[in-house]
Amino acid sequence: MRNIKNTKKKGYGASDLREVSNNPEWTRKDFARARPFAEALPELAASIRKGRGPNKAPTKKLVSLRLSRQVLEAYKAKGPNWQSRIDEDLRRINKIK
Repeated sequence: MRNIKNTKKKGYGASDLREVSNNPEWTRKDFARARPFAEALPELAASIRKGRGPNKAPTKKLVSLRLSRQVLEAYKAKGPNWQSRIDEDLRRINKIK
């Protein structure tokens, strides 16, 4: 068993190490028998939603835009949703409703 005295630094206690110490290291045979999560538990995998998914009616388009560092810092300094504020300002300046 490893030196248990230093386990506090990583947030694990001696009892945690004892609890998992009988967990054997995987062999090549174990890895060969292993299956991807979605294959082993398809119902559970299907129930886990990844990301937001596609918009029903996308109203915005993803673009790449180069802005000066000062502009970017000014918008970010005002907090979250800085991209939306840039969009609002551009719409206002261009008189787009």
